[in-house]
Amino acid sequence: MITQLYCENYTFLLFMIGVLGIFLNQKSIIIIIMSLEIMFLSVSFNFIFFSIYLDNLVGQLFALAILTVAASESSIGLAILVVYYRIRNTITIELMTLTKG
Repeated sequence: MITQLYCENYTFLLFMIGVLGIFLNQKSIIIIIMSLEIMFLSVSFNFIFFSIYLDNLVGQLFALAILTVAASESSIGLAILVVYYRIRNTITIELMTLTKG
């Protein structure tokens, strides 16, 4: 049986993988976006696990809202990256300061 401590450890591990992915990667913006998605997923899992544990539906609704916002955020971010790649022929964080205006 899955216990509450196991679920908390699982979500904490996923969140820390996302944080490490952001801090250890300084070159690729795609890996940073993927790390943010892992962090959103871990928070959603945490809401779902506590919703099941507390027998309340609100946590599952919050998780659905988080996943919806995360999906729209990543699709807009990837669309911006595709346009940026077509203009510059590279996707690096060092050149992102050139887009300020």
